[in-house]
Amino acid sequence: MRRLLSLFTLVAIACSCLAQDSYRFRVVSYNVENLFDYQHDSLKNDYEFLPDAVRHWDRQKYQKKLDDLGRVIIATGEWTPPALVGLCEVENEHCLTDLTRNSVLKEAGYRYAMTESPDQRGIDVALLYQREVFKPVNVNTYRIPPLSKTRNATRDILHVTGELPNHSLLDVFVCHLPSRSGGEKESEPYRLLAAGVLKQAVDSLMQARKNAQIIIMGDFNDYHNNRSVTEVVGAKHISTLKADKKTLYHLLAAKETAKKDYGSYRYHGEWNSLDHLIVNGRLLRQKGSFHIMPADDGFFVKADVFKADFLLEDDDRYGGKLPFRTFSGVKYKGGYSDHLPIFADFILKY
Repeated sequence: MRRLLSLFTLVAIACSCLAQDSYRFRVVSYNVENLFDYQHDSLKNDYEFLPDAVRHWDRQKYQKKLDDLGRVIIATGEWTPPALVGLCEVENEHCLTDLTRNSVLKEAGYRYAMTESPDQRGIDVALLYQREVFKPVNVNTYRIPPLSKTRNATRDILHVTGELPNHSLLDVFVCHLPSRSGGEKESEPYRLLAAGVLKQAVDSLMQARKNAQIIIMGDFNDYHNNRSVTEVVGAKHISTLKADKKTLYHLLAAKETAKKDYGSYRYHGEWNSLDHLIVNGRLLRQKGSFHIMPADDGFFVKADVFKADFLLEDDDRYGGKLPFRTFSGVKYKGGYSDHLPIFADFILKY
C-alpha cells in the first residue's frame, strides 16, 4: 500500500506537470510546541518530558502528538503534502523519524534535515521536504555565538540548498531565534545577534550566487515590526510584485498590519505572529521559473495563516479563540500547538 501511494503521488505530480507545465509548491512554517520523545537524553535537560515527570509524558501522548501533527501538515497542504515544511521545537532525529515513518504522515514520503544545536533543552529546527520536487545538494548550520555567559545557548540556523525539477537551486533557512524569557527588552539583544548571523549568511549567498532564490522561515520570537525583522534582516512589506531581486520581503506583514485579530500566535487576548515567511525579491518576479503565486485579495501574494477551526479552542480568560495547544503550563490539554502554521504558495514551472 505504501509503495502504491508513493507511486500515485509521483504519477499525480507528473500528470499535473504535463497538463499545466507548472506545479503548486506550498511552503509551510510551523512551531509544533515541544515535540519531545518520552526517553531521556543524557546530554539534555528534557526531564519534564518523561513518564514519571510533572507532565507525565508517555508513549501514548507522544504517539498522539505525532499523529496530530501529521494531520495538521496534510490539512495545511489542502490534503496534498506541502513541498517543504519548516519545523520549530523538535527534540531530536528520533522524533523526526517517528513523525515521517511511524505516524499518519508515513505515506507522504517526507525526508528531513535538522540541526543539532547546543540548546540546553535539546530543541532544534528541521525541514521536511518532498524529494520529487526538492533534492538537497547541501545542508549547513549556523551557530549563534554567546553574547553573555549568563544566557543559555540557543538554536542553530538550518540552511538547506535544494535542486528543483527545473534544475535551479532554492536556498531555505529555518530559524528559531532566542526566546523572550527574562523580558522582551532584556532578551532583545540575543535575537538581534541571531538575526545578524542570518542576515550575514543570506547576504553572502546573494553575493556569491547571481540568481539566488531564498526562502526564510521560522519562529523569530519577535513580531514583524520588531527590530530583528525590520532593521537587521531588513524585510520589507510587499506593495508591488516589481521587486528588487536582492531585497528581502515579508510575505505576511502587510496582511498582519491591515487585518484585525490576525496572526499565528495569541498572547493576552491579542493575535499577532512570531512566525514569519520571508523571501528575496527574485521570488516575487512573475517572469521566473519559480516564483510566488499572486493573489487577488489585495495583498499581492498567496500567503496566509492556516486558521482551521479544529486548531482552535475557546479562550476562557480573554474571550474569542486561541490555538488549541498540547499543554497549558504543565496541564495536559491534548491539542496541537500554541502556534498556528503559516504557508505560502509558489509556482514551479517546468
